[in-house]
Amino acid sequence: MASSKASPEPLAIGIDIGGTGTKYGIVDRVGNVLFSGSMSTKKHAQVEPFIDELYKKVTELIDKAGGVGRMKGIGVGAPNGNFYTGTVEYAPNLPWKGIIPLSKLLQDKFKLPVILTNDANAAAEGEMIYGAAKGMKDFIMITLGTGVGSGIVANGKLIYGHDGFAGELGHTIVIPDGRVHEGTGKKGSLESYASATGVRLTTLEMLKNSNTPSALRKIAADEIDSKKVYDAAIAGDELAKSVYEFTGKILGLALANAVMFSSPEAIILFGGLTKAGELILKPTRESMEANLIKVFQNKVKILVSHLKESDAAILGASALAWEVG
Repeated sequence: MASSKASPEPLAIGIDIGGTGTKYGIVDRVGNVLFSGSMSTKKHAQVEPFIDELYKKVTELIDKAGGVGRMKGIGVGAPNGNFYTGTVEYAPNLPWKGIIPLSKLLQDKFKLPVILTNDANAAAEGEMIYGAAKGMKDFIMITLGTGVGSGIVANGKLIYGHDGFAGELGHTIVIPDGRVHEGTGKKGSLESYASATGVRLTTLEMLKNSNTPSALRKIAADEIDSKKVYDAAIAGDELAKSVYEFTGKILGLALANAVMFSSPEAIILFGGLTKAGELILKPTRESMEANLIKVFQNKVKILVSHLKESDAAILGASALAWEVG
């Protein structure tokens, strides 16, 4: 008698390449991350050894999940990832400079179809399918990590623009002739202020330019990071709380501009900085509302992502893989 055993359901691979680390995982249709892992991005000055290590690590997971035959494809989120061309182009936060044909390199290595997009767009995909934006047709996803990424969804579709790079709110100028961005050389961009890096720089400036007593003064400048600022703020440190006030004020201003551009139902914040909760959300909300014209006021929700931080970008990237073929 012939076996009636159904073939196992297909799975998708999601890879999220960040400035510091890379996360990868294998995901089923309903968004369960079955296997996952991570590795360093920045230890590889060249992309080829990075791909070699990634291949080795992901292949171990593929074997655990039932072999390459079950894999529908690979979705990749990366800074400055171009959906149209499959290349990563001049990413300021990555160690590899110029134009990197990432999709082709991965496709040649894994022998699977690969779809690439900007890391924040991938996070927006994940949020739309599995998270806080489920059922929404118009929303903006903002990732507040080492940098500031964004994915803009309008009329149910991610906005890519004519060249694949639309929606770079992190590089919009919020303070003319402001702080220099190390990666781009531009002055006063949102990323220079509202990222983990920006929080650190704001703290150093406030320590230098004020006499406010602070526990942070006991820490060496090169050891101050956003985590230490957060810990100080939670403990009631006035200077640390001022850092969040200032950061929220600038983020809110940028969000007001974005709202008046695409009139989203919600703005969804994701990433390390959101762990500060109302310390950052309250000044952000107040600043956004204060900078909106009346017709937009009190209409747009600011939400924190529902997705588990460790899974969100993997889920978003893997969502791309279902679009293969």
